[in-house]
Amino acid sequence: MTDLTLLLEAFRRNARVNDTLIAALTPEEFALTDGRGGWTVERHLRHMAGFRVGWLWNMSRDHARQLLNPDELDADGDPQWRWANAPATSLPEALAAGDAAAIKAVEEHRASGEPFADPWNEGTYQSDPAHFLMHTIVHDSHHRGQVLSLIRQGGRTPEQMDALDSHWAIWRE
Repeated sequence: MTDLTLLLEAFRRNARVNDTLIAALTPEEFALTDGRGGWTVERHLRHMAGFRVGWLWNMSRDHARQLLNPDELDADGDPQWRWANAPATSLPEALAAGDAAAIKAVEEHRASGEPFADPWNEGTYQSDPAHFLMHTIVHDSHHRGQVLSLIRQGGRTPEQMDALDSHWAIWRE
C-alpha cells in the first residue's frame, strides 16, 4: 500500500461518524449501562479516544507526548492522558487530537521506513504502520455499536434510532 489517500479519507470519515454520534447523545445517555456490569456509554467513548494514545505510547512515544500530561502519572509511572479526568463533552477534542497524532505517526514512520516499536512482541503493524489507522476504524466501529445498543436499551424509540442512521450517509459520500 503506497498511496494512503483512500485510507486517510476513511479515517477522516470515521472521525465524522464519531462526532455525529457524540453530538446526538443527551447528557443522561453518557451514564447508560446494560445493568449487568458492562461499560457506560461514556466509558466506551473514553476508551475509543484512549485507544489512540495507549497504542501510540507503546509504539511511537514522541507522537503520544502531546496527548499526555507529564505532571500527572498513572500507577505505572507513565504520564496520564490529558483527557483522563475531563468531562465527556471534551471527548470530540480528545478524539481529534488522537487522530491527528495517529496520522502523523503513521506518515512519519512510513516516510522513514522505521517500523513502530513493538515492546511486547505482539505485533505493532510491522507490515505497514498504516494498519494502525485501519485498526482504529474497526475498533471505533465496534464500540459505536455498543453505544448504539446501550442507547436503544436506554429507551430510545425505533424512530429515534432510525434518525441516527444519517451517520451512514457519511460512508456513502
